[in-house]
Amino acid sequence: MNILIVGCSRLGAALACALSNRGHDVAVMDKRSDSFERLDESFTGLTSKGVPIDNDDLEAAGIESCDVVCAVTENDNENIMVAQIAGEVYKIPKVLAGIKDPDKEWVFQQCGLKTICSTLLTMDAALSVIDEYQEEHSIQFVNHKVKFYTMPIPKEYIGLKAVEIEFEENEVLYAIINEDGKFTLVNNYNILLREGDTLIFSKVVD
Repeated sequence: MNILIVGCSRLGAALACALSNRGHDVAVMDKRSDSFERLDESFTGLTSKGVPIDNDDLEAAGIESCDVVCAVTENDNENIMVAQIAGEVYKIPKVLAGIKDPDKEWVFQQCGLKTICSTLLTMDAALSVIDEYQEEHSIQFVNHKVKFYTMPIPKEYIGLKAVEIEFEENEVLYAIINEDGKFTLVNNYNILLREGDTLIFSKVVD
């Protein structure tokens, strides 16, 4: 694929190198030429100095022939503008905007943009280390966020079938990890819950 990375931030540089190493044709654009020093020797793509929200500079970087555009500058507002230009003006089929402010994520998603919030990802990683029994992860599907969380089986659930559990609204039992580490997707609610199980629930939260 032809991929344009707008913003040679630490994330942008790492993403560009990873995609380049996977065989994609990658171009990186940034306002500062010294930002390209973040790219390591494995990077085989192109670099282009320019203003991210300037159409002429974007075209010079090759946006017109791109399959994917990733806007990962250090500025959330700049990323949203680049993403909108890529999607609305150049009709790029896949556009991704990186953001740091969690409060802006919902706004971006209402514009139909795919986002990655580094703050929320870092928080999820920290929570999984701090509280291993209540590990939570959230995944965005279009305009809906699905939360996955784990918990050791409560004593009152031991010996019950999955169908007998009382669930919250929009919540399901997604999978079970038994005490031997076997992972089982719950596709049959007659499955019996046993001592030592770890339960993985999923829930639509918005």
